[in-house]
Amino acid sequence: MIRSRVYILTILAAVVLLSGCSIKQRIKRADKKFAIGEYYAAGDIYKSCYSRLSMKKDRALKGYVVYRQAECYRILNNPRAANAYQSALRCKYHLQDSTIFLHAGQVLQYQGKYKDAAKSYDLYLEAHPDDYVAKAGKYACMKVEEWKKEGTRYKISEAKQFNQKRTSNFAPMFIGSNSDALMFTSNRQEKPKGGSKKLKRPSNVTGQQLFQLYQTRKNAAGEWEDIELAEGLYGEQTDEKQENDSTGGGKQAGSAEIGVCCFSRDGRTMYFTYSKPINGQDLGAKIYKSERASGEWGEAQEVKLFADSSITVGHPALNATGDTLYFVSDAPGGMGGKDIWMAELDGDTWTAPTPLGPGINTTADEMYPYLHEDGTLYFASNGHPGYGGLDIYKALRDTTVKDSTVWLLYNMGTPFNGTGDDFGITFAGNSQDGFFSSNRNDKKGYDKIYSFTLPEMEFIAEGTVRDEEGNPLSDAKLRIVGSDGTNSKVNARRDGTYKIKLAKDVRYVMLATARGHLNAKEQWNTNGLKDSKTYTMDFALSPISRPVKMDNIFYEFGRWELTKASEEELMKLVKLLNDNPNITIELSAHTDMKGNEEFNNELSQKRAQSCCDFLIKHGIEKERLTPVGYGKAKPVIADKAINKKYPFIPVEQTLDEAFISGLKADQQEVCNQINRRTEFKVLKTTYKLY
Repeated sequence: MIRSRVYILTILAAVVLLSGCSIKQRIKRADKKFAIGEYYAAGDIYKSCYSRLSMKKDRALKGYVVYRQAECYRILNNPRAANAYQSALRCKYHLQDSTIFLHAGQVLQYQGKYKDAAKSYDLYLEAHPDDYVAKAGKYACMKVEEWKKEGTRYKISEAKQFNQKRTSNFAPMFIGSNSDALMFTSNRQEKPKGGSKKLKRPSNVTGQQLFQLYQTRKNAAGEWEDIELAEGLYGEQTDEKQENDSTGGGKQAGSAEIGVCCFSRDGRTMYFTYSKPINGQDLGAKIYKSERASGEWGEAQEVKLFADSSITVGHPALNATGDTLYFVSDAPGGMGGKDIWMAELDGDTWTAPTPLGPGINTTADEMYPYLHEDGTLYFASNGHPGYGGLDIYKALRDTTVKDSTVWLLYNMGTPFNGTGDDFGITFAGNSQDGFFSSNRNDKKGYDKIYSFTLPEMEFIAEGTVRDEEGNPLSDAKLRIVGSDGTNSKVNARRDGTYKIKLAKDVRYVMLATARGHLNAKEQWNTNGLKDSKTYTMDFALSPISRPVKMDNIFYEFGRWELTKASEEELMKLVKLLNDNPNITIELSAHTDMKGNEEFNNELSQKRAQSCCDFLIKHGIEKERLTPVGYGKAKPVIADKAINKKYPFIPVEQTLDEAFISGLKADQQEVCNQINRRTEFKVLKTTYKLY
């Protein structure tokens, strides 16, 4: 019996020992897949190993496994990455490698959890105070809310005609400079032309179906139609042996990943990223070149960029002249991660591949370069200050310094960038319209293609010209003079309205005139504007032939001193006199029927003088002003406006003491208030004219 128990215990010990060996073997296998970029396959293996390791006995190994699992999830934009990093921290993996704080911060920033991301960056910076990526990440977390408010003039919308549910569609690229044909990368399931079955092999890198190139063209109505596999790149698949064949790109590309392409200006030469498994293993990507003939793409040939054939390259981008190739690589000599490189064409050979340097590249990833026809470089990065994940940046060479490697870098801002990945931009010719890719707002991380446009900035001056009672002046004219030489006249419409188109960065003066009325002038400029703007300027022209009541002129009770509240209205009169330098005016003050006549006359005279003193203080010549106090001698004669507001007062009714005395007490106060007023009327229109 004792021997039996010993035998059983020996077997159990052997099983445990073999199990431990099995787990370590599986971890090694996962490590190999991770090393060659098969993150989806590696992540699955790490996940299965994690649950079989003990927190007490295998905490260090358990922490390593779940950290590598988190790394796979981060690279694949799997939302479970944040939880996996937390599990690694519970295993105290940060004691082995503090990089966990940097990558956890990037994932949290990608998800828009900026406060948590900033804390994680701080923990990493304690050990690496000079790390650019961590400092950039923390800075962005502090500034992102401010950036969101700034925005840009670009307008975006989903390009639904290119996207398909439960698939990724990205990296659009115009075929040549005509902008009427487009190629993009997609993992939708389509039958190859002439083939007998759909592509079914999932990628060990992403876990998704293989990515292929699709093309589309505009019809006569300008609509994109007939999305199909790139003609000539795909041939019929026949058997498993063919899928595992190690030959290059071209007619037997069925089991390869093909995408992220660029074209020569004439659209006849294409460079694209190509990755084909060899004996079931993904050994990295290459760049291939194909020439178009008779409507189809010909047999593709590898573009040799490095002597070491094991170096991964991809994401090609040509400059406008076709003699400089930008691409992405993790080759030695870069900053780390994926960097953008460039090579120049010498005959038929691309020579001297060189990384763009620290102005563009970081220790994180820089990918998806694109050269606009105007020479601007666009690319995606998760290493520079941004909103989270990949952001789109534009870069210009700094012409103020001799060093040609110095760049001026700009984040494209909203609406291009946000949480998630934003990348793969292309422009239609030399315009500012085009397409880009993003996985924003997609719970499963599928990429979609979005269109963008930059509306032309429009500056408009519009409004209405009316008289002082609010009636439109149909015969009004507007003269506009600009610092750019503009000098034009515009007639107001029958309803008194006008609309004038303006130019950017110009100082303007506009003068509104109408027969029998004083002029009114406005000044403004369109300098430094970053978006369209409409200036609404309504003009109220005062009549020359009758008095004009001035609203909001207030005096101390029973006295003549002006209150502070009167200044705004009097400044309007200052402006009117400056706009009409050849007029002189009578400025009169009036009282109600209360009090004796002598007192009212003296009070109103002093009030009129107070107004004139204010005008003189603000630059109006004394000779242009005649102050008069009428006391209660000139009661108001009601017009239509008064009748509309106070129906108990008939039109053309004089608000004298006889009329007011017959009213109710509250109506009497209304009439007294109307009579208490300050007015001006034009005396001459020829002051200093002769």
